[in-house]
Amino acid sequence: MKRLESFVVAGLVGAMLSAPAAVLAAPVAYRYASVDGIRIFYREAGDRNKPTIVLLHGFPSSSHMFRDLIPLLSARFHLVAPDYPGMGFSDAPPANKFTPTFNSVAGVTEKFLQQLGETKVIVYMQDFGGPVGMRIATDHPEWIRGLIVQNTPISDDGWDPARLKAVRANAGPGTPEKRAAAESRVVIDTALLLYKKGARNPEQLNPDAWASDAYALRDPEKRRIMTDLQLDIPSNLDLYPKWQGYLQKSQPETLVVWGKGDPIFAVAGAEAVKRYVPKAEVHIYDAGHFALEEDAPDIARQIIRKFSK
Repeated sequence: MKRLESFVVAGLVGAMLSAPAAVLAAPVAYRYASVDGIRIFYREAGDRNKPTIVLLHGFPSSSHMFRDLIPLLSARFHLVAPDYPGMGFSDAPPANKFTPTFNSVAGVTEKFLQQLGETKVIVYMQDFGGPVGMRIATDHPEWIRGLIVQNTPISDDGWDPARLKAVRANAGPGTPEKRAAAESRVVIDTALLLYKKGARNPEQLNPDAWASDAYALRDPEKRRIMTDLQLDIPSNLDLYPKWQGYLQKSQPETLVVWGKGDPIFAVAGAEAVKRYVPKAEVHIYDAGHFALEEDAPDIARQIIRKFSK
């Protein structure tokens, strides 16, 4: 019976992804690495001899956001999905040992990849994953085999104008008022907005997604780190010219997959990528901020077609 069930599952996966032959997904391992004394949780699947995709998650999520995508890709790629310090299942180091900025998160992620020996990678970036991944790409362009951009802007027109105005107002020295405003966004209600607003079928979304986020949001130390990162978002806007210059010079293989109903990142941000990488492929989905919740099968199909060579 188990053999028959495996055959059926393999056939369904193969048909869904238009595979030349039916194949089973590789098992997912749940591991920890120590980076600068910080315990980093990560998911890993697939053959390390195949192209590696590093999956960089958004806010207030974790590597859990890739739970549906990883099995769809693991027969053809090696997948690595870390949780950032202070998010998901990774440690939340104390303030005297870790300063939560996008520079420091990118630095930990860079060292994490070096420890794993993964310095030739395709980088999948969503939301917070964009500032992390683009810092790594600009610091190590020789590492990048390709980019997958999902709902993370690299230019001002990738933002909802009202949200962009609020982010710019946060630039400069911190104040108690700025911190209080940031803390008010690091809550489960923000997660629910990001999952449900603009989703094609909100009633069909899997609540496991925001239940996983709620785990980290209940931890005061993780909320502190996520609040610090919210306050550091203006630093990303300052780097847009650098990121754009990297894209124009390096012309990496680029796939854009974007949920058009995102309440904070405008769909114009998807097409904006083509200003810097004219050969970038852009696919717009009738989905929200977390497009993988509804469109993981087609996004997987586009990744396989684009990068499985």
